[in-house]
Amino acid sequence: MSDSIERTVGVIGGSGLYAMESLEDITETPVDTAFGAPSDAVISGRIGSTRYLFLPRHGRGHRIPPHRINYRANVLALKQLGAEQLISVSAVGSLKEGIAPGDMVLVDQFIDRTRSRPNTFFEDDGVVAHVGFSHPIDTALSEALYRACVGAGARSHRGGAYVCIEGPQFSTLAESQLFRSWGASVVGMTNLPEARLAREAELPYATLALATDYDCWHPDHDSVSVETVVAVIQQNVSTAQAVLKAVGEHLPDPALSPASSALEHAIMTSPDAMSAAAKQRLEPLIGRYFT
Repeated sequence: MSDSIERTVGVIGGSGLYAMESLEDITETPVDTAFGAPSDAVISGRIGSTRYLFLPRHGRGHRIPPHRINYRANVLALKQLGAEQLISVSAVGSLKEGIAPGDMVLVDQFIDRTRSRPNTFFEDDGVVAHVGFSHPIDTALSEALYRACVGAGARSHRGGAYVCIEGPQFSTLAESQLFRSWGASVVGMTNLPEARLAREAELPYATLALATDYDCWHPDHDSVSVETVVAVIQQNVSTAQAVLKAVGEHLPDPALSPASSALEHAIMTSPDAMSAAAKQRLEPLIGRYFT
C-alpha cells in the first residue's frame, strides 16, 4: 500500500471459500438492503491496517445456486457496510491448455451467456442510468491481486476473458469448443452480474479466478464433474487465503479508479422526474449526486 490510510475491501467468496482465515477483531453483521437480503451475514475483520468485509456468495454450506444468488443485495450490502472496492474469488473451468487446474487467473474481460440474472440496480424505479463498462475490471486492483499471487507462490496469469454461463449445469462440448474459438480463457457462472453491479455501485472490482478443471473440451481429461472440481478447490483454497491476506499490503487508492465516479454522468433521468420512493430506494447509490 502506498500510504498508511486504512482501506476497506469487500471480498466475495466462491465455491469452497466460505470464510477468511487470519482475520482479527471479527464481527458478524446481518444486513438488509432495498433489494433484499444478501447470501449470508457479512463477516468483518482486520489484517494489519486493512479492513475486510467477507461475504460467501453461495452462503455458508453452499446453499444458493448461481442463478438464484441475489447479486444486487450482495453488492449493495458490502457497499452499505463501507466497502471501497470488491474482490471476487471464483472457481472456473480453463479454456486454454496453458491454464492448468490449480492456476490463478486475473481476468480483465467478460462475455455474457446468462439469461435470467438481474444485473442492474436501475430497473423498476423510474431512474435510468447507463454506466461505461468497456473495461469491467479495475486495473490497479487486479494488479494488486497479481502481486499477492506472486508473493504467495501461486502460478498466475494476467488477463483473459471470462465467459459467464447461466448454469447450474456445466457446458456442453459444443459450447466449450465455441468459447475456445472466441479466445476466452475461463468459464464460470457468477462474476459478470457482480461486475456490472459493482460498476453501478461505483466500486472498483477485480476477479481472482481459480481454475479447477479443463471444462469438457480437453481430450486428455474427463468431462468436468463436481467430484473433480471439489478436489482441486480444496487445494486452491489455501492459496487463495494466502493471496487475500497478502493483497491488503498492495491495495490501490479506490478514489483513483474511474469506477469510483461511474454514475457521475450516467444518470439520464431528471431529478424532478424521480419519485421520492425511487430516491429513497436508490439513495446508497445516487444519494451523493442528489442531496
